[in-house]
Amino acid sequence: MRRLDATVPRPEERLRTSGNAGRRPGPRLRLRAGQRRAAALGLAAVVSTAVIGGGVWLTASGRAEAAAATAVATLLDASARAGLGVHDIQIEGTRRTPRDDVLAALGVNLGAPVLGVDIAAARRRVEDLPWVESARVERRLPAVVRVAVQERDPVALWQRDGRHVLVDAAGAPIAADAGAFGHLPVVVGADAPAHAAGLLAALAAEPDLLARVKAAVRVGGRRWNLTLDDLAAGPQVRLPEEGLAAAWRRLAAIERHQAVLTPQMAVVDLRLPDRMVLRRRDGARLSGPGA
Repeated sequence: MRRLDATVPRPEERLRTSGNAGRRPGPRLRLRAGQRRAAALGLAAVVSTAVIGGGVWLTASGRAEAAAATAVATLLDASARAGLGVHDIQIEGTRRTPRDDVLAALGVNLGAPVLGVDIAAARRRVEDLPWVESARVERRLPAVVRVAVQERDPVALWQRDGRHVLVDAAGAPIAADAGAFGHLPVVVGADAPAHAAGLLAALAAEPDLLARVKAAVRVGGRRWNLTLDDLAAGPQVRLPEEGLAAAWRRLAAIERHQAVLTPQMAVVDLRLPDRMVLRRRDGARLSGPGA
């Protein structure tokens, strides 16, 4: 029986051209993922050095600006063809901001040179979007631009000039449609937005009572009057300038036992630390120690 010679080349290893007779082909050069990344980083370093160097030269000399700009653009285009083009844009953290709005503000097209992205300018444009509080834009070589967004949380509707404006926890207006946020409390007063988050944090100690707050009016830049249940006909709660949280807890305790906050009640005055004054809609007044 004929024996197979292990030294005989396999069909795919046989020489294909007469010019290579007697020679065995060498192994193909293949770069692993880590090597490709290293090569891309090396190319990125070369391109970045050239771009920065060109910018310094232009600043120093002031000559041949158009030619140098063309050279830089050519170099960036070459880097994109060599693997440093934007192949993916990753956006994280958006809940209310449409992805298309972020992409438009970012101003980066797929296939564009990743080294040509102005990171600082892109970040500023993204942060100009109504819901964006802060953003981080970064390159992930060789081919990814990543955007991480921190959005603003609306806490109240600021009544100003006959309309409602969303405000965040810092008291800054949010230039977005307020129509979907009718469940938020309305705050009134020139300095109300700046103090709204503090007020709501104190009221949150009694969540059941907080859920009934429809409006909060800032009085004299010092204290708050609240309207509960109904903006037009709900009882008004007058909070003190000092000891707001304690007064609110006292009211919640009384309400759990006596249910004084009825439609017939016009005003509940908590400004005195040792007592509560009530005024019903029929004009009757009641006063007693706080519970």
